[in-house]
Amino acid sequence: MTIPVPPPVALRPAGPDDAEFLYRVYASTRYEELAPAGWPPEQVEAFLRMQFRAQSKHYREYFPDASFDVVVCGAAAAGRLYVDRRADEIRIVDIALLPEFRRAGVGTCLLTGLLSEAAAAGVPVRINVEANNPAQGLYRRLGFERTGTTGVYDLMQWKPSTDHRQT
Repeated sequence: MTIPVPPPVALRPAGPDDAEFLYRVYASTRYEELAPAGWPPEQVEAFLRMQFRAQSKHYREYFPDASFDVVVCGAAAAGRLYVDRRADEIRIVDIALLPEFRRAGVGTCLLTGLLSEAAAAGVPVRINVEANNPAQGLYRRLGFERTGTTGVYDLMQWKPSTDHRQT
């Protein structure tokens, strides 16, 4: 059995020209949950665009110092990674990949990079994850633990061990 290895994974700052791509990434994570609504495609599209604009505004307002990056695999734009680095934590605001890049090691690559950064700084990594999101399995495998819930979202946290901290 061959273990899939992600192509070179890189980040680049998201810019105005990425708006439509970022919308596609967002929409790719929401289509499935809207299917039971039975809405016509144009209604789904309008709803998703409205939600995307609201989410983008919220992120920029509540995380003004965050890095808003496009995930690039090889030459292809693959997803988004929004991270707010604070003195007391690294907060993953959002991480999402297009379907064709999921379950291929890309998310693991991104997360292990953040965990290394957090270990060096001696701070935890935190993320809010929908309670039914399959990515929770990945977070748990990487050492994240559920520390709270809002009902819809679980707060998950990874803490560096003292033997990983650099001086």
